[in-house]
Amino acid sequence: MAESLVERRSIDVVPDAERHGTAFSQFTLWLGANLQITAVVTGALAVVFGGDVVWSVVGLLLGNVLGGAVMALHSAQGPKLGLPQMIQSRAQFGVRGAAVPLLLVILMYVGFFASGSVLAGQATAELTHTGDTTGIILFAVVTAVTAAVGYRVIHALGRVASVICALAFVYLGARLLDRVELSALLSDAHFDLPVFLLAVSLSASWQLAFGPYVADYSRYLPRATSGRATFWWTLSGSALGSQWSMTFGVLVAASAGDAFMDRQVAYVVELGGTGLVASFLYFVIALGKLTINVLNTYGGFMSMVTGVGGFRTQKALSPRGRAAYIALIMVAGTTVALLGKDSFLTSFKDFLLFLLTFFTPWSAINLVDYYLISKERYDIPALFDPHGRYGAWRWDALTVYGIGLAAQLPFLVTHFYTGPLVDRLGGADISWIVGLAVPALLYWLLARRTPAGTPPQPLPGRVAASRTGMEGPKN
Repeated sequence: MAESLVERRSIDVVPDAERHGTAFSQFTLWLGANLQITAVVTGALAVVFGGDVVWSVVGLLLGNVLGGAVMALHSAQGPKLGLPQMIQSRAQFGVRGAAVPLLLVILMYVGFFASGSVLAGQATAELTHTGDTTGIILFAVVTAVTAAVGYRVIHALGRVASVICALAFVYLGARLLDRVELSALLSDAHFDLPVFLLAVSLSASWQLAFGPYVADYSRYLPRATSGRATFWWTLSGSALGSQWSMTFGVLVAASAGDAFMDRQVAYVVELGGTGLVASFLYFVIALGKLTINVLNTYGGFMSMVTGVGGFRTQKALSPRGRAAYIALIMVAGTTVALLGKDSFLTSFKDFLLFLLTFFTPWSAINLVDYYLISKERYDIPALFDPHGRYGAWRWDALTVYGIGLAAQLPFLVTHFYTGPLVDRLGGADISWIVGLAVPALLYWLLARRTPAGTPPQPLPGRVAASRTGMEGPKN
């Protein structure tokens, strides 16, 4: 039983014999991962920073659909290639050049681990009758152990969380509607473009931040799994779960104000009731955060192995090495959580928008290369060979990535930096749109003229490669 439950694969290709599951598994995983307290807080931020209920909900919905579509396109790559998400970046940036966006991805995982641990730590502390610091540490340890077991337990956790958290949110929604005057909240609608675009950016950044690891959780699906099915089940689960949570957050923030801002977890639980009901809700909050924090930890582990492996030509990893990488993510994330737990709301909003700056250019380059340039075909053995067709460093793609970052700065709005063109747009943040469009166009123009960017042709030894799980390109 232990051999079948504990994952053996890391960044190596998943052979066909080990593929399992259906595309529907992406729906339950991403629904469970998004029905959780941090998504509630993200929705609340749209109101906290000046939005009304109606246009906040509409803006969040637009961002969830647009960002979720980009994220789901990454998910559809998993069954086709059988590889973790960031390994694919080697085809665009080079086997070693992929370490550049990987460093930023790892920082993202640490940040999300930390932000999730702050809220989950409060719930864990209530369940265990300890302090927030102890709760954060206990939650971090459970997260790390779960992530170390791997893929199967992660999907099992998603299935459980999708049911339990959905039931809890139905109950909490009914309790909230008993308390608030919904018609009054809906009648106070006043469209403000900058605030509306902030709501769009908050939810779009939430979805786009899943992009660097979403294929990690679809790569075990059978190769014959429909790309469209994988796309639509991923998008529907992620967009539905996040919009549900964020809409709840909008209504809570609009009706509760400072009472919610000052104590997010406690307020939500008190909304549900006391005694056993309160204990159950604290458990639900911890469960929802466990689901997403396990994804962050596992994704961070994959990204670290991918980055290091580019310089060591590493494909497999021992159980001890796996545990060491996961422990690093846990320690770093827990440290950040303990240091930043007293300034959560403002820090989290800026963190989300700042992350968006770094990952929209990566998503644009990866998707253009995979779908438009390489036509969904990669020379998989070459992804592990710095002397192969993709090379060690692809400075053209890295340059486009840098241009994509720089192009966003004039349009960026955060607490610590505001771009020079923001005032001309009425304070609106459109940096993520620029960050998708500019590098996508530049990379498409450049890659069409670059030999490494052309679709791979069948290679000698394809049959032998496929027997070892290192399959060559498919036509």
